[in-house]
Amino acid sequence: MKIPMVDLKEQYHSLKEQIDAGIIAAMESSAFILGPNVQAFEQEAAAYLGVKHAIGVGSGTDALHLALLALGIGPGDEVITTPFTFVATAEAIKYVGATPVFVDINPDTFNIDLTCVEAAITDKTRAVIPVHLFGQPVDMPALKTLCDARGLNIVEDCAQSFGAHIDGKQTGSFGDLGAFSFFPSKNLGCYGDGGMVSTNSDELAALVKQYRNHGSKVQYHHSLVGYTSRLDELQAVVLRAKLPHIDSYNANRRRVDQTYKKYLAGTGIKMPHLDDVGLHVFHQYCCLHPERDKILAALRANDIACAIYYPVPLHKQEVFAQDCAGLSLPITESVMSQCFALPVYPELSEDKIQLIADTIKSAL
Repeated sequence: MKIPMVDLKEQYHSLKEQIDAGIIAAMESSAFILGPNVQAFEQEAAAYLGVKHAIGVGSGTDALHLALLALGIGPGDEVITTPFTFVATAEAIKYVGATPVFVDINPDTFNIDLTCVEAAITDKTRAVIPVHLFGQPVDMPALKTLCDARGLNIVEDCAQSFGAHIDGKQTGSFGDLGAFSFFPSKNLGCYGDGGMVSTNSDELAALVKQYRNHGSKVQYHHSLVGYTSRLDELQAVVLRAKLPHIDSYNANRRRVDQTYKKYLAGTGIKMPHLDDVGLHVFHQYCCLHPERDKILAALRANDIACAIYYPVPLHKQEVFAQDCAGLSLPITESVMSQCFALPVYPELSEDKIQLIADTIKSAL
């Protein structure tokens, strides 16, 4: 592609010397499992997020799964979440035997609608998983007030929101636990799979650490059924190199947003909404237009990457058919029929954004 969705190579070359040296040092140390870089990254990430504990795990999906396990959520329990997200959010609910309850979204932010959350609460509801979709924070103070009043746990899905905050308080620090993904294309991404759980609870942190390591507190002694889900030492090297730059990366993503809005003004495209709740960090740049397919065809014909996030809402996915029979979520379905994503990454230049915009204008 002439213009990719994200340029990982350019970012790597800007940190190549530091990353390469760190990987070589880790290889020389041969401390590959829960080694010093993982421990250091956990401390550095916790300090950045303003939480007591950050626990490195194998992936963002694992982070959600282990968070629910630590809360003791299981069969017979309901967990309310959004249908407009990657499948991992709901997969984690099914992993523990609970039932996902999908509710509709806000048409401007695309985040879960808190009015719909309140209406969906039953005596089986144990938790809510809000997703800070595309980097836009959910109104966590309002959600926390609602959940505290009803005795519900919150697991924040922060896979797309590292560095997003509300009045300086980071996503991942509001709920009982936060779940982060370090998939390569994320705002803070490693060079493979990786994830993290954040929490201010000593008890929950201890459980997540135990679950990630075969249910063991002491080697070869196992008090519960656990998993193998540990952040890799080499991935921690990469994350430690990138973490000091995350605010700069996110500022440049916001620059990209403003540049798109400059060049796409007057096209009729509904571009990402900025509300007054929190700082958007634009993990994806998703827009709406009724002639989406015409736009995507033109972009692809000109070697410009584009995508649809997400083509099928979770309540319409075959895997959740039994949980969602007859469920209609009109706002979600309307958004998904028009939604498309444009390239966004910190290094995306103005001339490339102008080329993208010109291509779209010609198509329309």
